[in-house]
Amino acid sequence: MSGDALSQDPAELRRRIDSSKAHPARVYDVFLGGKDHYPADREAAAAALAAHPRGYLDVRHNRDFLRRAVTQLVERDGIRQFLDIGTGLPTAENVHQIAQRITPGARVVYVDNDPVVLAHARALLTSGPEGRTDYIDADLRDPGRILEQAARTLDFGRPVALCLVAVLHFVADDEAYPLVRELLDALPAGSRLVLSHLTEDLNPENIRAVQRTYTERGFTFVLRSRAEVERFFTGNGLEIADPGVVPAHRWRPDHAAPVAERPEETFLAGLDAIDQVRYHDIDDVTDADINVYAAVGGKD
Repeated sequence: MSGDALSQDPAELRRRIDSSKAHPARVYDVFLGGKDHYPADREAAAAALAAHPRGYLDVRHNRDFLRRAVTQLVERDGIRQFLDIGTGLPTAENVHQIAQRITPGARVVYVDNDPVVLAHARALLTSGPEGRTDYIDADLRDPGRILEQAARTLDFGRPVALCLVAVLHFVADDEAYPLVRELLDALPAGSRLVLSHLTEDLNPENIRAVQRTYTERGFTFVLRSRAEVERFFTGNGLEIADPGVVPAHRWRPDHAAPVAERPEETFLAGLDAIDQVRYHDIDDVTDADINVYAAVGGKD
């Protein structure tokens, strides 16, 4: 791990943390069974789960889409570089772990603007000896800074997979499309866009209830249609790979998601609903559970 961001004083990081307000990365961590969040994040996750009791399947299938996409881009397409924006807190497995297990020399740059994420990235997002991993403390809304700092690790003369996974629904339309265009314009032919996005196309009642729990806490939360998600690809001249823009659990499923060992039922029954989530089998899913579109596209 390298980069100026990682040399920041820990006291400065602590000063930037506002534990009184929920943060998307930390709420996501709650759903994935992590430990790196605060009561406000847990409250937000619990409210979302109460509004949509099977909504955890969106989070976990979104994460598993990323696993499958990275695996296939490395194995089938020969991609060796990844720019993952809106990384979130480190959790099993991260992009560099997936990519470097297949190709040890893979390079990955992570980007997030949460100081809690930064602190954990410093400790956990460590490259294998043959590859490189970096972390940039930056906001998606500042693509110029992201690209400038990513160039320390990535070779923009070679294909890069840009990962925007479950992040663009926190950005309004007037910013989201120009931001993605600026990022893609900097990438060479052969690059890929890996994207997932919440939508109300599939199960509107459930996801609108979740949307309310986020907007009440001050988040921008934009649900986009299939056509609006496709626009991130077609509006930038990208060809969408088969099977197109589809619900996340239907994007090239391999049924190989990591599964936590299920504890005894008496122990499980004693947990809060939000803590039980990590032990649920995500293959127990129907189309009525999913509100996330997923897709991968290529730049000619």
